[in-house]
Amino acid sequence: MTIDPEGTRPKNPAASARGAELASDFTVSLHYDRRLYREDIRASVAHARMLSRQGIIGEDESSQIIDGLEKVRVEIESGSFTWKPELEDIHMNVESRLFELVGDVAGRLHTARSRNDQVSTDTRLYMRQASLDTVIALRNLQTAVVAVAEANIATVMPGYTHLQRAQPVLLAHHLLAYFEMFERDAIRFEAARASADVLTLGNGAMAGVPYPIDRDFVARELGFSGVTANSMDGVSDRDFAIEYLSSAAICAMHLSRMAEEFVIWSSEEFRFLSLPDNYTTGSSIMPQKRNPDFAELARGKTGRVYGHLFAMLTTLKGLPLTYNRDLQEDKEGLFDTVDTLLATLDVTAGMLHGARFNSDRMRDAAESSYVLATDIADYLVGKGMPFREAHIIVSNLSDRLISERRFFKDLSVDEFRTASPLFDADVLDIGVDSSIASRDVPGGTAPGRVKSAIAAAQKSLRAHVMEAGR
Repeated sequence: MTIDPEGTRPKNPAASARGAELASDFTVSLHYDRRLYREDIRASVAHARMLSRQGIIGEDESSQIIDGLEKVRVEIESGSFTWKPELEDIHMNVESRLFELVGDVAGRLHTARSRNDQVSTDTRLYMRQASLDTVIALRNLQTAVVAVAEANIATVMPGYTHLQRAQPVLLAHHLLAYFEMFERDAIRFEAARASADVLTLGNGAMAGVPYPIDRDFVARELGFSGVTANSMDGVSDRDFAIEYLSSAAICAMHLSRMAEEFVIWSSEEFRFLSLPDNYTTGSSIMPQKRNPDFAELARGKTGRVYGHLFAMLTTLKGLPLTYNRDLQEDKEGLFDTVDTLLATLDVTAGMLHGARFNSDRMRDAAESSYVLATDIADYLVGKGMPFREAHIIVSNLSDRLISERRFFKDLSVDEFRTASPLFDADVLDIGVDSSIASRDVPGGTAPGRVKSAIAAAQKSLRAHVMEAGR
């Protein structure tokens, strides 16, 4: 260690070198934004074509640039491309290699654009596809939900409130609740895709560009539905990313709810279902155990997705217009969210497809409980008693049965009449099947309503497939 001339500050050459290295690494984004190479090359090709079409560069120059970009793409996909971290990001790596391939004409490509509008365009292209991929994964999961619901149209189970047995329902009806959640998720991701579907290239650094560019041509080349209306907003806007992250957080919450039920239902206390072996793991010490690790991880990854949403919101909340380097922090969490969510959607569909439901155990859980209490109260209402009075009578009857460790099905007509003289022999006809059948209203659990809901869901999924094929 050396001392400076004043003899007050010790100097460590190794530490200084390390500090310089850290300072250099601090700005590097290549390790994660290199996945944007397709989007970057595609946008550059469209830009080169537009520059030539507008007479800003020559046709031969445009052709050389486009040929060079295609060679770069082939090199990246073949694994022969040499990545250079010192060039910081995907954009400079592609441009540097383009110079090596076609010479100084490569410098013409950056005419009428900035890295600010370039990176925004690349990210929007990526998010359009990511949103579409997410919708497709959701449709696949919905298809699994409907298939399993249809296979379990006759399976009776207790429905729950506060995790207490409440009223009997069909398992199919329970599962279709998730179909509705995932349908809302798909709508949100379609909206996120529409939000990203606007071209920012041509905004320049922040004020537009002083060249006669044709932004509409580039938008058509890249499949964008339109162009940004304000250059300052264009280069600094990341609402489309937030909308995806927000949608992902809600979707992850829905997946976590389903995963939680898989965990609970597969426990020895419930024994409602058995998860497929390839979606469980053994214990390192207890040979008898099969742990629902995949469901637990699906539940656990929700917090990670939430974190990326809050990180993005926090990054953006204090940024003045227009571009700030803080915006480089938009991608890592975004990419990780896409990867995490797509994997969780696929895993959940696999678990659901392979799950084996114990219909006998589910029915027994419904019958060996007090889930018919509301139906018995409604019976008294049908005899002319006000519901509040009926509620008190059946509540007291339930308390008595609980203390005696009996159920409604164990009562005789005479025992019912000790609670109210309005009870008649037909009260014995009340059971889980009649209870379910009585819920014959739109959105109810009656078999006919559930069958109609399954048919509607299948029709909706077929329509989505046809729309995607157009």
